[in-house]
Amino acid sequence: MKLNDIITHIHPLQVVGTLDRDITGVDIDSRQVKAGHLFVAIKGTQVDGHHYIGKAVEAGAAAILCETLPETTAEGVTYIVVPSTEEGVGLAATTYYGNPSKKMKLVGVTGTNGKTTIATLLYNMFRAFGHRCGLLSTVCNYIEGEAIPASHTTPDPIELNSLLARMVEAGCEYVFMECSSHAIDQKRIWGLTFAGGIFTNLSRDHMDYHKTVENYRNAKKAFFDMLPKSAFAITNADDKNGMVMVQNTKAKVKTYSMRTMADFRAKILECHFEGMLLDIDGREVGVQFIGKFNVSNLLAVYGAALMLGKKPEDVLVVMSTLKSVSGRLQPVHSPEGYTAIVDYAHTPDALANVLSAIHEVLNGKGRVITVCGAGGNRDKGKRPLMAQEAVRQSDRVIITSDNPRFEEPQDIINDMLAGLTPQQLKKTVSITDRREAIKTACMLAEKGDVVLVAGKGHEDYQEIKGVKHHFDDREVLLEIFHS
Repeated sequence: MKLNDIITHIHPLQVVGTLDRDITGVDIDSRQVKAGHLFVAIKGTQVDGHHYIGKAVEAGAAAILCETLPETTAEGVTYIVVPSTEEGVGLAATTYYGNPSKKMKLVGVTGTNGKTTIATLLYNMFRAFGHRCGLLSTVCNYIEGEAIPASHTTPDPIELNSLLARMVEAGCEYVFMECSSHAIDQKRIWGLTFAGGIFTNLSRDHMDYHKTVENYRNAKKAFFDMLPKSAFAITNADDKNGMVMVQNTKAKVKTYSMRTMADFRAKILECHFEGMLLDIDGREVGVQFIGKFNVSNLLAVYGAALMLGKKPEDVLVVMSTLKSVSGRLQPVHSPEGYTAIVDYAHTPDALANVLSAIHEVLNGKGRVITVCGAGGNRDKGKRPLMAQEAVRQSDRVIITSDNPRFEEPQDIINDMLAGLTPQQLKKTVSITDRREAIKTACMLAEKGDVVLVAGKGHEDYQEIKGVKHHFDDREVLLEIFHS
């Protein structure tokens, strides 16, 4: 593709060299550059790509997209200066890959909790309807039935458009995608055309990056601000930020709620560990999920399916067959008669929701023993809050390691324990080794109790000092049950 065509939607401040040049690839990593590629220098949070322009040129880059022109320019290389390469790379990648998002119906899901569940359930639902679909999520990316491992919740713009182009080639009609606050803030979704957007909820998370809740909220809101008039925006009316998200959107706004008047409404009629009986817009449906937060997630799925043209009765039939996403409120039944539940809850709000869901089913007829930790090199402010939520709704709490990354596990545990009163500490123990912590919780459990193992969910590793060691909470529980 000609360089002149790639930058059609980019307005350069300065161009040095010819735009009549063939480009054979687009990169933001100088190590990936090959002869004929366009290298985009991004000022990232960790590294400034401008420092690697020389390396990219040595590797054969035919053109450079940058914010600052290098002191010396290489002969035979075109330099394009733009105000923001973060915005520029999305536009360049979208154009280079043939605007794939315009050839499918792309639906983005954003919020603190529920993104993975909603995006995955929509993917499974529309495949059940007989459509070819793509999924971009925290757990895994899928092109129709082909699994592509996910390294980020939302990939960088080049990888993202490359995946979307592959989805077009595979005949996908619909793509469901998680849009993280980092991705929105870093313009990774810039240039994409969305058919719809869904807001789940907002609670404290990623303060290490956003610094304030207001910045975090505004990053989420920016997604809805960019939606076109042709799109729909479905928002959670039960969340205090629900209407804030859509106040400036051009998209058609729809609401969902369990508590107030909304376009899509639901209430729980019956609840047990294998699922719930719900009333959704006056129709009864049995689902294989538990918890009010999952009712909220299912309402978002229902609403999106209707906005994409499906009939309510058809949506509910498929919804009744859907199963929980891996590592989300996943029950593992012990031979001794207690239930262990593995869940990804890694924010105070998510932990509170999961524990509430467990109590809704237990109805005072069993104890709750919670195993949880907090990730290293992430928002430290949520650590004491996580411990407080765990203690508030549990009979016993075992604080342990999550992914300590480059921090000392005991330091993270101490930060969590610092949020507890002397009275709360009496029902709390700390065990650094996660396997031992889970084993201890199981030893404490009796028939009818629930052991919640929170924080890692679908993850099958523990990250310690930069190394990922195999560790799967569900596997550990099964080993304990059969030892």
